[in-house]
Amino acid sequence: MPPPPGGRLGPGVLTEEEKKNKPKVTKELLLRIFSYLKPYKKQMALVLLAILVSAVLTLLPSVLTGRIVDEGLIAKNMQKLILYILLSFGVTLLANLIGIGESYLNTWIAQHITYDMRNAMYIHLQKMSQRFFTTNNQGDIITRMTSDISGVQQIITGTLTSIISNSITLIVALVIMFRENWLLALVGVLVVPLFTIPTRNAGKTRWSITQESQACSDEINGILNETLSVSGQLLVKLFGMEQKEYEKYEKVNKNMIRLNIRESMAGRWFRMALNTFTNIGPMLIYLVGGVIMMEIDETVTVGQITVLVALLGKMYGPVNQLLNIQVDWIRSMALFTRIFEYYDMPAEIENAPDAITPDTVRGEVEFQHVRFHYDPEREILKDINFKLEQGRCFAIVGPSGSGKSTLINLIPRLYDVIDGRVLFDGTDVRKLDLAFLRKNIGIVSQETYLFNGTIRDNLLYAKPDATEEELIDACKQANIYDFVSAQETGLDTVVGNRGLKLSGGEKQRISIARILLKDPALMIFDEATSALDSISEQKIQDAIEPLIATRTSILIAHRLSTVLAADEILVIQDGEIAERGTHNELVGKGGVYTQLYETQFSRAKESEIPDLSYSEGESDA
Repeated sequence: MPPPPGGRLGPGVLTEEEKKNKPKVTKELLLRIFSYLKPYKKQMALVLLAILVSAVLTLLPSVLTGRIVDEGLIAKNMQKLILYILLSFGVTLLANLIGIGESYLNTWIAQHITYDMRNAMYIHLQKMSQRFFTTNNQGDIITRMTSDISGVQQIITGTLTSIISNSITLIVALVIMFRENWLLALVGVLVVPLFTIPTRNAGKTRWSITQESQACSDEINGILNETLSVSGQLLVKLFGMEQKEYEKYEKVNKNMIRLNIRESMAGRWFRMALNTFTNIGPMLIYLVGGVIMMEIDETVTVGQITVLVALLGKMYGPVNQLLNIQVDWIRSMALFTRIFEYYDMPAEIENAPDAITPDTVRGEVEFQHVRFHYDPEREILKDINFKLEQGRCFAIVGPSGSGKSTLINLIPRLYDVIDGRVLFDGTDVRKLDLAFLRKNIGIVSQETYLFNGTIRDNLLYAKPDATEEELIDACKQANIYDFVSAQETGLDTVVGNRGLKLSGGEKQRISIARILLKDPALMIFDEATSALDSISEQKIQDAIEPLIATRTSILIAHRLSTVLAADEILVIQDGEIAERGTHNELVGKGGVYTQLYETQFSRAKESEIPDLSYSEGESDA
């Protein structure tokens, strides 16, 4: 459980959820955490030394204050007065300089550890199967990569350093106090726990307000994300809901202001109580010290009392922070536990230790008794068998959810089969080198993804060293060059986020050009023309047909024109190959294909290209 956003934590207060999900701190967990410090042990040793020296030097001016009072002011010795003042100033300056060095080293270590962790997490996530990204919330994945790992920096520069520096400061202060006067030191120490009372009460109040503020902030962010996004703001405008959305935002925003004022005032009351309790300790030391000095022991000096008062003041901060460090510690352990949860997730799709990289490639595919499921209770593919030979084209048709897209995802190992084998050029894909396998398979999917950059950037993603001539040739083959050349900046035209500045047909043809630059042995078109108008579809069809005539290819077919171009049609129903053959062979059989054909043809009678799926879009399991 990461700390609440904004860092506004109630000191010493855990939420009910944090109490419930409090991580189990084991020796293995601690060793794993500290293993990240191992590469930086020399720098960490310097940090510890700097903290120790800085803590001692920070307390020395308090000790010197006693000398200034006794040997300088009361003794009226100007030389010693100036000497101790200069010495106190010098020690303070030195302590601050060492503190700056310690802070730099601490930050340097923390930044490098988070750098190492982010790199390791990114590499690990890249190895995860498609199942991981479809079953896990995208926001949660990004949070682990960003804010969770960033929180590690605060643990190192804050929690860990706080424990060490406050412990050293407290120990040194106690030693000096008891050496000066054990009785007055005892009086001061007995008062210290009173100091924590307002802190803990204020912590509970501020944490309660913080929870409300966070919920309010989440509501504000939700409104902004929904109404100011590209699609959201368009919907608001089309339905004329600007005023209503403003009223919703204004109401929540007003509530946030109210909570901010409450939190600010809670802090004021806290500081007032803190100042009151802070003054009790010195007053008691002055009172007890005065009684001892005047009535019991004349050797006790004003300087000694002054030293004890100053050191007591130095103890308040460390004591309070150490009393509340348990909360930060639990949150820190929870943060590492969340990060390690992802690190420990096994990569389902990995290279075999003896992965094969063949010298030649044909692009042939064979499925042998393949079974697959996401959930054991619901089998998606059942005993699939077929062989696609080099240079041939198979079309795969079937109702929505029959398993068509799932079937082709098994070829580049986006998922692995549950049973059976998928062969690529006669070799089980699980024995082939992943990079080699995916390099030789090109997929044009129904939902084309373009990066927010130029057309050139998106094409070069397939072949970073492609020449200008290769880019132009790929665009021509994909039937998109006329559009590109008509743009003012040509290939350097910005496509926008996810290609939103382009039409669906334009994005799809750029995707085809990108695959052409990749030049794979096997090309797969997954609903490449679905949900497009007939003109865009025809342009894409004109681009696809020459490709499938010369390459090994698989078409997940959405329209009749696509099916007719294939050498053979596989009809998938309920995860099984129900029928197979050419269009002419299947259309008169009276089976699944005939039903698809007749149903869609009668529905789209006036169209030259009847639809072959039950729904306009495909959404396989």
